[in-house]
Order: sequence, then C-alpha cells, then structure tokens
Amino acid sequence: MSQGGEGASAKDVSAVANAVTAPDAPQTDVKTAVANKDKAAQLQELYMRMQGFKMPSAPENKDHKFWSTQPVPQLSSEASGKIDEEVVIGPLDDTKTVDQVRQEPYGLPASYEWCVIDVKNEVELKEAYTLLTENYVEDDDNMFRFDYSPEFLRWALCSPGYFKEWHVGVRQSNNKKLRAMITGIPVTSNAMGKSLKMAEINFLCIHKKLRSKRLAPVLIKEVTRRVNLKDQWQAVYTAGVLLPRPVGVARYWHRSLNPKKLISVGFSRIQERMTMARTIKLYSVPSEPKIQGIREMVKSDAKQVQALLAEYLKQHKVFIEFDVEEVEHWFTPRKDVIYSYVVEKDGKVTDFCSFYNLPSTVIGHPQYNHLKAAYCFYNVANTVPLKDLMNDALIFANREKFDVFNALDIMQNATFLKELKFGIGDGNLHYYFYNFQMPTIKPNEIGIVLL
Repeated sequence: MSQGGEGASAKDVSAVANAVTAPDAPQTDVKTAVANKDKAAQLQELYMRMQGFKMPSAPENKDHKFWSTQPVPQLSSEASGKIDEEVVIGPLDDTKTVDQVRQEPYGLPASYEWCVIDVKNEVELKEAYTLLTENYVEDDDNMFRFDYSPEFLRWALCSPGYFKEWHVGVRQSNNKKLRAMITGIPVTSNAMGKSLKMAEINFLCIHKKLRSKRLAPVLIKEVTRRVNLKDQWQAVYTAGVLLPRPVGVARYWHRSLNPKKLISVGFSRIQERMTMARTIKLYSVPSEPKIQGIREMVKSDAKQVQALLAEYLKQHKVFIEFDVEEVEHWFTPRKDVIYSYVVEKDGKVTDFCSFYNLPSTVIGHPQYNHLKAAYCFYNVANTVPLKDLMNDALIFANREKFDVFNALDIMQNATFLKELKFGIGDGNLHYYFYNFQMPTIKPNEIGIVLL
C-alpha cells in the first residue's frame, strides 16, 4: 500500500471490490445482480453479498485495468505458466518512506469536505449507523438490508491501537450531513512466517444520491494515504469477485437454527419430500451444552485464550497475531455483538469457541422484520473434538435466538460442517494481500476471519 504518487494508491483497500473494478457503478446496489429472480434467490444472493460474496457484474476474465497498475500478483502470471513454486515471497513494491507520502488530502467535488468520524461520540456513531443502514446493502425490491448495530460498529472500529483518522467521512459542506465513509483498523498478520503490520479496510459506503460523483476511488485513495502516513504499506482484505490475485479462496456454509422463519422470509426452502415439521425436527438442537466445564468467557480468561489462539493459529500459512489486549477486545463477550465460550478444567482454559452477531433487516414482511445471523469467528479444540465444541456453539447460538449460523470452510472448519448439517453457500470468498505475494494456499491453511 504505497502512496509514492498519483498512480499508486488505494489497492489495499479494495475490500469493496466492486467499487474498485467499476468505480462508476453504485457500490452497494444489487439490482443488476438479483433482477428477475424469485424472492428466495434474491435474499440468498443479497446474503452472500453481505458476507463478502459480491457477485461479479461481468465475466471474471475481463481486464483489470486498475489492478494491472498496482503492486499485487497478476492473474496473467498464472496464464503465462508461472507456478507457485516460482513465487518469491515478500513485498512487490519498492520500499517507501513516510516522507514520500502525499501530505494533503485528495480533492473532493465542490460542496463536500473530509471529516474524521469519532465513533466514540454517540452522535457521530449514530450518523455512521444511519448512513450504513440506509445506503450500504439492499435488494431490488427494498425488502432486505444489512443491519450493523452501533455497538457492532464501535467494536469493529475501536480495536486496540486504532487510529481515529482512519475512520474517514465525507460531509456535505452546507449542512454537514455525513454522505460517505470508509474505515480502516491496524492488524498484525503473519504470512508464510513473516509478521506484517497491515490495514484492514471496511465500510465503504456512499449515499445513493452521490454515486454518480465517483467518490469511491477518492475515498480509497484518501484512506490509503492516511494509512501510509502511519508507515504501513500492506493490507489484507476479502472480496467475492475474482481480482488479481487471491492468496486463497473460501466458501460460506449455513446452518439453519430457525428453519420455519428462514423459509417464511425466503432465505431457504423446504426440501423435496420434506414437510415443515420434519424440517424443524431435522435442524433442532439440544437445549443444554454437552461439554463438561464449558462456560461463557470472561475478561480474566484473555491471557489463556491468547496462548491457545497463538499456538493454534501458527499452524496456518496466514493468520492474525493477537496480543492479550486484542483478545480482550475481540473476544470478551458483548451483548448482541460477540459471544465467546471456554472449556475450563482444574482452573485451566483448554478449549475456546466464538461467534459474532451480524443481522439483516427484513422489510415489509407481515411477521418478521429481522434475520439474526451468527458468524463463526475463532475456535480452538484441544481436549475435545472440534465437532463437539461447535455443536455446543450451535446450542449457545440457538439459546440467543439466532436464526442461522454461518461458517467459512477455513482452518479446520470443514471437518464439522457436513456432520453438523451445514449447507454449502453459493459463490466464493477470496482472500487477498496488497503489496505482498506468496503461493496460493488451501482454505484449511487460512487462519484469518475478517468482519
């Protein structure tokens, strides 16, 4: 992620891949993607987009003019016969210094100005929440919307060591209303044994009425500039579309917890030769966890949980290096945000599981207005089978009234998905590094979950 000149910027922050590959297009409008499909297909496709499954609007072999100018591995390297064994692991761009970074913010259209969004300020947090709620993701019939809660946003953006100036906003000059935003947080990733300070970029959102102004590239360039000013030059991100060039590819799986509701809102359907009663019975879970000594995590568990995570994650070729303070932040339970559980035996924490809450709003349904989705986060099974640990996670999620439990097939997750009645989703989730190349890896070699 270098900012040495006008031509080198923004590549790292393409968590919103559609905005980068087609800056003129509405970044979060899914009308094209879901046109002429029935309601169930629309919601399933919207749901994939909300998890990072942004559906490509053109064939994936199209030219990537933007990406061809950036320090990322190119798809053409595969076509020309270059194989993973030939990849030189490390940065692609020449080393830069902060002195070489542009000092002034990028220009905005007339009547708009940059701002910093203070998410610890209730008024500004509500502004960000409202912008996202009304403009981030919706389907063509305006029936389903992604719904980040203010509490989730504060959790996602106020990680230890975060930089306030990486929470970038655009206001309308005459009335100071927030019209666009993009955010970043610092993370430490490990790729092929190399520890790297990186930026994780999220929440690129532009008001519907401003999408003709081509603000997305400017937002991306500006947050890149601010990241570079902190002497950070690389990033990790995910996208549903194929860009130059993924380090790995994963797939989401979905486990129904409330099949009657999911069928009613159109998320899923009753299978052939099945009745509603049989479907409900099929996806029922016990009322009590099975593992002896499993309990909700508390803050004082953080040191032991950090040790468990560090030992487990280093088995993967890419992973996040969490310190104790970060474990406290990301995993200490917060109501309606993050749920974490540990197995304790004789005062020692031996196993750990976690999931977070990322719901969507159902608009105009006569009975339901909310779809509560749990997302598998990080899990470590040392003394119990992972399947048993995740079965208890499903029980806890069901207790908390979640409707569906989602998991990627990364880490060791593939070992429990089918047995615990998860169904495979459509589309792929691609993992990318900016300004860092390495061989392509398998899903079970990926140890990173991005919100």
